[in-house]
Amino acid sequence: MSQKAIATGRFSPTRSLAERAYQAIRDRILRGYYPIGAALSRRQLAKELRMSFLPISQALQHLEIDGLVESKPRVGTRVRVPTREDVLERYGLREALETQAARLCVEHADPASRQELVKMGFHLDQLYASIAGGDEDFQYSVHSYHMKFHLRVAEIGGNSLLRGAIEREQVLVFNWLFDTAAQQRSLPPHFHSELAVALTGSDVEAADAAMRAHIRYGLDRILDAMQSSRSENGWRVLRKSAARNGQD
Repeated sequence: MSQKAIATGRFSPTRSLAERAYQAIRDRILRGYYPIGAALSRRQLAKELRMSFLPISQALQHLEIDGLVESKPRVGTRVRVPTREDVLERYGLREALETQAARLCVEHADPASRQELVKMGFHLDQLYASIAGGDEDFQYSVHSYHMKFHLRVAEIGGNSLLRGAIEREQVLVFNWLFDTAAQQRSLPPHFHSELAVALTGSDVEAADAAMRAHIRYGLDRILDAMQSSRSENGWRVLRKSAARNGQD
């Protein structure tokens, strides 16, 4: 995050209060501590993070640019409730980027890289097998490792612009958010191991198909969960919540 923030000119080279607030609020959203539709009170956030209103406001502004929060005048700010179209567009973008990364991975992976991906896929399956019984920190670490696995696929493919696009467009971050919101924690056995086998083979089309199926897994459940969240978390509900929390 820090390097990304510096590269985009969002924050100063030092770890500013605004950057710290951004990271803290973003992490809490991804952990589900602030669920989709939750009101975000600047006063409460400032109290929790022991900061003034200014860095909190700057952080929320950048989170809104990222698409993680949304605001309405005279109503307040909340964790964004995605529409069906939002989810489908994010998944479509991820699919386009990661299937191309998969194809390049097959073409450019050397024996050491293939072995690395197989090990990472196996380890990721082990982590997901334990995620349901893990605490919040463990679940956070599993999602972080999941992102590392997919970014490594793009790195092995050798196209730095493609790898950068996957990170810049935050397609893996939104996948994490959607999974958390839908309570989609368990995955089929060998889910990532089987993907790793396809990525380390010699068939480009098979790797493309495997990545496409991998990304689309559970999409129907996520769409149902997002629809439910949107129905239950209208702005009127938010306004009541904001009043209780002293939002401004």
